[in-house]
Formats: sequence, structure tokens, C-alpha cells
Amino acid sequence: MAVKRGEGRPLVALDELLARERADLEPAHALTADRIYERRWALTLLDQVFARLGEEYRKAGNAALFDQLKQLLTGEPEERSQAEIAQELRMTENAVTQAFHRLRQRYRQLVREEIAHTVAVPGDVDDELRHFIAVLQM
Repeated sequence: MAVKRGEGRPLVALDELLARERADLEPAHALTADRIYERRWALTLLDQVFARLGEEYRKAGNAALFDQLKQLLTGEPEERSQAEIAQELRMTENAVTQAFHRLRQRYRQLVREEIAHTVAVPGDVDDELRHFIAVLQM
């Protein structure tokens, strides 16, 4: 009969088992629902900016350049140097540096425009931009 009941293994208290199950259901982070919402808003806004920027580069026939420079802007793990990008795209390193500078300027402008669409009063853009940056740094 002991074989049927666990062969002499130690018993686990029901309270302990329930506590473990409850712990498994708890969120793995301490973010509140408001912070999760704000974070998703910020990431969605960035996606919209990258989509607009990518579309602008594609229309200008520079899709490959955008794809390479985007990696520098986002700091993706496979980040390559501007010299490597220049070599691959058959451009000078100076031309890639200038293109990256223009991309960053346009990126900033588009972020500002997207944030301007989310505020009621144009004077609130700077405050909302600071909040946007703070949300991304969480």
C-alpha cells in the first residue's frame, strides 16, 4: 500500500503547494498597469516613426541604406561600424557619416511630430517628449 501512496517520499503540505502556485501566477516584474500602458504607447510611437522613416527612404530609393543605418540608430546586437557599412554599400565612410547624421535629424523630427499628434496644446510637446524619454528609460 505504501507503494501506491508514494513509496515513502516526503509529503508536501497543501498550503505550501498553493503558495507556490500563487507565486507562479504573480507578474515577474513590478510594473503597474499604467506603466505597462505607457511603455507600450512609447514603443508603438517608435514603431510608427521607424515605419515613416523607412517609407521615406524606400521612396527615395535608399532602402538598403536605411536598413544599415537603422542598426546604428537602434544599437542592434549585430551593430557594424560605419566603415563596414560604407564598404558594403560602396560609399565613402564620410558619406555614410553624413547620411547617418541626416537620418538622426529626421528621426528626431518625426518623433517630435508623432508626439505633437498626442497632445492637445502645442506647448505641451516638450513636456510630453521628456515623459516619453523617461518611459523608455524605465
